[in-house]
Amino acid sequence: MVIRIERKGLYQEVADRLRDMIQKGELQPGEWVDEVSLSKSLGISRTPLREALKVLVAEGLLYMKPRHGCFVNEVTAQDLEDIFPLMAMLEGRCAFEAASKVTEADLARLEPLHSELRRYAMQGDVDQYYAANVRIHTAIQDLAANRWLSDLINNLRQVLSLFRHRSLKHPGRIDQSYQEHAAIFEAIKARDPVRAEAVTRTHLMNQLDALRKLSEQDSVPHSGAIEQPSVVTN
Repeated sequence: MVIRIERKGLYQEVADRLRDMIQKGELQPGEWVDEVSLSKSLGISRTPLREALKVLVAEGLLYMKPRHGCFVNEVTAQDLEDIFPLMAMLEGRCAFEAASKVTEADLARLEPLHSELRRYAMQGDVDQYYAANVRIHTAIQDLAANRWLSDLINNLRQVLSLFRHRSLKHPGRIDQSYQEHAAIFEAIKARDPVRAEAVTRTHLMNQLDALRKLSEQDSVPHSGAIEQPSVVTN
């Protein structure tokens, strides 16, 4: 039993490291995952690495090609068109449930997160804004206290992490995003689940719109995928 627990912890740690490499662009979309090289650089055997790869395949960050190995997934424009409406629906429901269940103590914990978000928006600090944004979305999921809903959102968010920061690169988007978050927070504070759901859905779909506009400005790769930035959405 002890050996199995340690082994599980190791492959989860490796999966976390690989996610980070993908999101930072160290492993590029379409790139073949060199298991031998990765095993050496991470100082691990092939067994925990392969278990970690299975986790990322299940999350949609990698895909397996028979007799060729694992490759980093390439998210196309159509994938984003398919995923964002689902995320809008799911995160909207999360906000609905959060607004229905929120307590004064919960609001006290959310307040500094939104103050932090506002500060980074004013500074135009995309990296810090994104990190604070993730903390807020996670906090709303926690308030919703619906593990089935949270699992679905987390799985889709892993795929969208291939485009981390990207929608915030569109001119004016970081300020617009903050205003949308402020509207979500106001709806939750008012304990208005219908409005919280509506403004959250709009927030997600506005992210998609920003990505559409950016893709029009970028050169389109031959694969049909939207080009991933060197620093890899909410």
